[in-house]
Amino acid sequence: MAAPADFRIREEQLTELLVESDLRRTREPESRILNELGRCRFSEESTFAVKLALEEALTNAVKHGNKNDGSKRLRIRFYVDRHVAVIAVSDEGGGFRPEDVPDPTADENLERPNGRGIMLMQAYMTKVRFNPAGNEVWMLKENRAEPTNPPEGDPSSTTPARP
Repeated sequence: MAAPADFRIREEQLTELLVESDLRRTREPESRILNELGRCRFSEESTFAVKLALEEALTNAVKHGNKNDGSKRLRIRFYVDRHVAVIAVSDEGGGFRPEDVPDPTADENLERPNGRGIMLMQAYMTKVRFNPAGNEVWMLKENRAEPTNPPEGDPSSTTPARP
């Protein structure tokens, strides 16, 4: 699926990584995305939100989408700048319908282990979208806290360079 229109991102801006469907293999892409957040001066709060949502998306893709089948792959696409982080996680599974996932906060579901990941992604990210097949999630996080010290050489910085 192409990036959702309301995410305002072009396909050519995305970095794409393919990894084996194994949670140990997701550590490197996760670390790479988190490093980009740091480089772009995302706030601690926003970085925590992205980390939590990304871990949930990757876990769901490996466990529920690809059914822990190491012969399958995950496709991770991302873009980060100082204002926004966009992340897409796709699996090779048959997908699901998000509206069919029981509400994890309902009394009858409080002890069920499923459904909390989607709820957390939606709570911590600015926007979350699923493709029609239900095997790809797109997440957007706005970095609302303006950096106090933009990275040196950042062309979008309005702070004059020091001599």
